[in-house]
Amino acid sequence: MKFKIQHTDVLTSARAGEMETAHGNIYTPIFMPVGTQGTVKGVHQHELREIIKAQIILGNTYHLYLRPGTDILQKAGGLHKFMNWDGPLLTDSGGYQVYSLKGMRKITDDGVKFQSHIDGSKHFFSPETVMDIQRIIGADIIMAFDECTPYPCEYAYAKNSMFMTHRWLSRCIYKFDNSDSLYDYEQSFSPIVQGSTFRDLRKESAEFIASQEQEMNAIGGLSVGEPHNDMYAMTELVCSILPKDKPRYLMGVGLPENILESIALGIDMFDCVLPSRNARHGVLYTKEGIINIKNAKWKEDLTPIDINSTAPTSRIHTKAYLRHLFKVEELLAGQIATLHNLSFFLWLVTESRQKIIEGTFYQWKNDMVKSVSQRL
Repeated sequence: MKFKIQHTDVLTSARAGEMETAHGNIYTPIFMPVGTQGTVKGVHQHELREIIKAQIILGNTYHLYLRPGTDILQKAGGLHKFMNWDGPLLTDSGGYQVYSLKGMRKITDDGVKFQSHIDGSKHFFSPETVMDIQRIIGADIIMAFDECTPYPCEYAYAKNSMFMTHRWLSRCIYKFDNSDSLYDYEQSFSPIVQGSTFRDLRKESAEFIASQEQEMNAIGGLSVGEPHNDMYAMTELVCSILPKDKPRYLMGVGLPENILESIALGIDMFDCVLPSRNARHGVLYTKEGIINIKNAKWKEDLTPIDINSTAPTSRIHTKAYLRHLFKVEELLAGQIATLHNLSFFLWLVTESRQKIIEGTFYQWKNDMVKSVSQRL
């Protein structure tokens, strides 16, 4: 991976950059649609490229390991070929999914024993096996195996978990450095900063991760229920420590206002299930604010879903029509809403990039944060 910063904002820490990967260039700030199981739910690959304008998507090691399984993925030549996606891919190592399996897993220094949420079968993830699985999946960017601590979290637990994540990281790096890509391109590796919402732990973790001198760095363990101000404080602290010449990825974030504020703090990459998950429940994100399309107020609204949207379906179909589709439980409802939300999130980061380049990001961000967070 190669990364260069092309512009920096004068009044904030926002930056516009370019990442070069084996499957194409990525222009930052960027949002990654979540394709957990080899698909962004309800969206065709050509729609990802042509309508949503996705530059990179995310897959998940835990889910892909269980289904379809590593044998099929390797026979297919990796996830790119299996799902017919020719753009960049990033895989989450499965640490967050293991965290969410409370009652179905046991964490030790060796790794994690867990039961499948599908059939209860028993499995084991270690830093080494997770590197092997991600080699088989073949993502352009693979993540370190870490433990995501819950919120709230006791200090002692967060500290012990952080040190274990650091020990796991050393094992991940050794395994990654002593193994080869299975396909005809190179992969990049990213460690993850942990430490819950404790400043001293976040500082120590960020310093340790920075010392590893990897090609990019991620911040995990946020957007797990903590107040937004705590998220921003931890992000600002970590960004002040991580290398400025490497991409910074804030994992699992978030709402439009979270993304805008985090861009201002120096974050380059984001992912979150919210735009697609909430779309399937009728929640739409727009520049003017948030719409619950199932509400009765939209029943006779024959104006376009969003005349300013980059998604043609949002400019063509009316709010009344989309509400009708949800009410009669048509699959098309979720598809239209998902296309709309993901297009909006990609527009948001693309417009942020343009404002950074123009030198007008600060005021635009402040105005946009107020607008996108209100309910219509």
